[in-house]
Amino acid sequence: MSVLAAIAVLALLIVVHELGHFLAARFQGIHVNRFSIGFGPILWKYQGPETEYALRGFPLGGYVGFPDDDPDSEIPPDDPNLLRNRPLLDRAIVISAGVIANLIFAYFLLVVQVGILGVPAASQPGVLIPQVIANVNSPAVKAGLQPGDVILQANGETFGTSLDTISDLKQLIKTSPGKPIQLTLQRGTEEMALTVTPTTGAKGEGLIGVQLKSNGTLVRQHPSNSLVVLGVAASEFQRIVVMTVQGFGQLISNFQETASQVAGPVKIVEIGSTLARSDITSLFQFAALISINLAILNILPLPALDGGQLVFLVIEGLRGKPLPTQIQDGIMQTGLMLLMGLGVFLIIRDTAELLQQ
Repeated sequence: MSVLAAIAVLALLIVVHELGHFLAARFQGIHVNRFSIGFGPILWKYQGPETEYALRGFPLGGYVGFPDDDPDSEIPPDDPNLLRNRPLLDRAIVISAGVIANLIFAYFLLVVQVGILGVPAASQPGVLIPQVIANVNSPAVKAGLQPGDVILQANGETFGTSLDTISDLKQLIKTSPGKPIQLTLQRGTEEMALTVTPTTGAKGEGLIGVQLKSNGTLVRQHPSNSLVVLGVAASEFQRIVVMTVQGFGQLISNFQETASQVAGPVKIVEIGSTLARSDITSLFQFAALISINLAILNILPLPALDGGQLVFLVIEGLRGKPLPTQIQDGIMQTGLMLLMGLGVFLIIRDTAELLQQ
């Protein structure tokens, strides 16, 4: 059931993305002749008055088709409601609507999670040090930190029960190599002040030689009103977007070291099913994360992605006319083949790794 739940989440996000394109076209009166989830052989289809709705064999994505490129279409080529005959802005709205739909849906999921399930938090304030690396040169050992200490403040910043406090403290340590950090901590019933100076790691980051975890047990706190729910969801949405953009940036700037972390559908389903087994409510956060990743991936200026089509619109706006159809089709078909090839490679790789576990 957990695997089915993860697959359902992935399929739902694809539907949301394609539905964004579809509705953006329909609301503007633009003709749409196909709405497909997946690629390859048709498993199920329904022919509406204008649009064919289909479920296909390979769930690697989906697409919304327009009669502009259909040689069998009975719509006159000069019809003003063909996508290619609409102004640049109308077309840009249709192309970017899938990305916008994924972002809106991600925020909606976070609002539901925060409003109904509450916000995960520690039962006690502060950041717990469960282990100190036993090394005489460790900054933690030199400063006198001990297992069981609870860090209440660092450089004047107070740590409450939010789970973000751990990442905040890690970020402070990481960005402070060679700089003293003033700590206020609790040891048993005693509160004391210590100073720790992180050493510089291999990548220039600060290290002090401790493990960090939330203090106490995990609980869920329910916000006091709807405005707080919207604010907390917005903060979490922003955090995930920033984290995702940074991840794509690292992939581009340091491809050799980060390429192995790229996950395909099989790996995503595996992660989702693991979360579903441990805590079904985690699927909300998981779905929001994947939805934001899909949005940012699709807006990249690469062939066969929404961002690549937006690049064509920008070029058209600058030239005053579109690139020749043969050039656009060649670029998009090449990009689609590369994208499909990458998808198949990731499925094979992730499946092989899963079978070896």
